[in-house]
Amino acid sequence: MEAFNPTPPEWIEKAMHARGFCCHKCGQPPSQAKAVWINRRSPVYTENHQRKWQEFYHCECEAIWWAWSSDRPPSEFSDRVIRPNYDDLL
Repeated sequence: MEAFNPTPPEWIEKAMHARGFCCHKCGQPPSQAKAVWINRRSPVYTENHQRKWQEFYHCECEAIWWAWSSDRPPSEFSDRVIRPNYDDLL
């Protein structure tokens, strides 16, 4: 199953809304899911005009859960400084 397929897989019908960004049954993070589907056809707009999507996960423990993309914790890479140029490496 491809995460960006426009057609939703049947397994999402059993999904439960997770309160944290992890499996509600075993606590595993989304990276441990055996299947993922992102509902990009129906974004929701927040009060500050940002888009968010439902992300569906089929966990290895067989639980199926979903969460808003806006609830995803920051990436470990999000606080890295972007170099304006690479002149200092020469």
